[in-house]
Amino acid sequence: MILGESMDYKVFYRKYRPDSFDDLVGQEHIKRILKNSVINNKIAHAYIFTGPRGTGKTSTAKIFAKTINCEQSIDGIACGKCSSCINFKTSPDIIEIDAASNNGVDNIRDIIENVGIAPTNSKYKIYIIDEVHMLSQQAWNAFLKTLEEPPKNVVFILATTDIQKVPITVLSRCQRFDFQRIDKKLIVDRLSYICTEEQIPFEVSALEEISYLSDGCLRDALSILDQLSKLSEKITFDVVRDNYGTIDNNDIDRIYTAILHNNIDDLVTIINSVKQSGIDIKALIDKMTDNFIDKAINMKKKNVSNNAFKQLKKIIESLNLLLTKLNSNSNGYLLLELELISFINDENNQISNREISQIISREIISGDKNNVNIESLIDNNNKNGKYRICDEFINIRINNSFYKANKKIKNDILAKWKEFSDHIINDNVKEFLTVVRNSNPQVVSSTNILFITSNESTKVVANSKLDDLEKIYNKMFATDYKMVFITNKEWQKVFDDYSSNKDKYKEYIDDEQFKTDMSDSLKLAEDIFGSDNINIE
Repeated sequence: MILGESMDYKVFYRKYRPDSFDDLVGQEHIKRILKNSVINNKIAHAYIFTGPRGTGKTSTAKIFAKTINCEQSIDGIACGKCSSCINFKTSPDIIEIDAASNNGVDNIRDIIENVGIAPTNSKYKIYIIDEVHMLSQQAWNAFLKTLEEPPKNVVFILATTDIQKVPITVLSRCQRFDFQRIDKKLIVDRLSYICTEEQIPFEVSALEEISYLSDGCLRDALSILDQLSKLSEKITFDVVRDNYGTIDNNDIDRIYTAILHNNIDDLVTIINSVKQSGIDIKALIDKMTDNFIDKAINMKKKNVSNNAFKQLKKIIESLNLLLTKLNSNSNGYLLLELELISFINDENNQISNREISQIISREIISGDKNNVNIESLIDNNNKNGKYRICDEFINIRINNSFYKANKKIKNDILAKWKEFSDHIINDNVKEFLTVVRNSNPQVVSSTNILFITSNESTKVVANSKLDDLEKIYNKMFATDYKMVFITNKEWQKVFDDYSSNKDKYKEYIDDEQFKTDMSDSLKLAEDIFGSDNINIE
């Protein structure tokens, strides 16, 4: 019983082979032309399909063969109900030949001898010859005349992954269709559909990784999915990484950060670490290129330094050129390492600290805000601020804001914050505009105010300016408030903690130990984020 069940099992790429043009993934331009050929009844005598493996050449050939023999096709789509469609897979009028194993002149002579026999029960006798570039020169010579002038009810469909090996005399006698690598999003959509059909739980990020690993080859993607479904009940990013090796965007951010900071040791360490994961070098370069292109687009959208954009553009061009150079004999990781190292301390591609600050503060490097403790950066480098900013300090001020928090006081502060904003604008104190415009009081007590900011960079700039902000605000309103800033995302975690642990917030905590004798914290904010990010009007 077990043996019988296993013999019935079909791998995914066979089980989900498309049966009509509607099921075919990608190659829209080819589908459109072939469907119109059927609609207008303009069927050529010979076609050649060329392109990378696993992009649908053979599937398209079979679908086209089925469609042109369909007795009642609708808008170029086989009906699937007529006798020709029902019996398509067993029809003697559909002859499939693998030229890789049937490439001699004798095999072609068999075709020539039988090509004149009329179709048994179809409109056309159709020969589908796969890997046609494997035919010998003698076979091509024998085949040429028949290919040029076959009987009117015979159609040849040739498929090849190596069009360069097909004689020009053959190409000139065929309608040529070039198949492209399938778009990654289309592959993800197809994998998602199959997982749903097979009731396999999945993470979208895992399917995206499979699409990168498949390099535009849907058959490879289905094979990877099939294998992983036998290893795990759920297809997750970790399952893909553990079995095939992959790289996430945080790793790519680390590579880019190492280049920005001219840190060759970090760059080499990261590349070696990625190499150990086992990811295919072409999939790695492909994913890095996509990531860097997204960064370049964001740089233009957010008006980040043009020098940074030019450097990134050169890196993308370098990666793209490297991809075309790689072959089975290449030491891909070594070549990649050399390409990226060439950007370290390159006089023609230097980025200033201020430009790096723009890249970070405008969140071009997403990994920085997730993996870099910016508070620690301020703590280690703050030579000018009154407060020593660290996690403990921020948590104390959060606690003190909740301690005896009062909604009535908060409403009063909300009104004053609007008035404070107008004061900042009128007095032209531009260094505070970013903070004021992107922050709102969230929790207020008689001594403390907890502000919520719209993004990470505003939070960090605001906390680095606490002394100055407090002095200006308290002087204006004759108060003595202490402030702290967190992001909207962090607020949700803080609120959840407060809701479940209110007893923890019933004591006021002194924060005098975090005071320093330093001043002029504004300079620190400029050093970290650049004045362009502070003086936003």
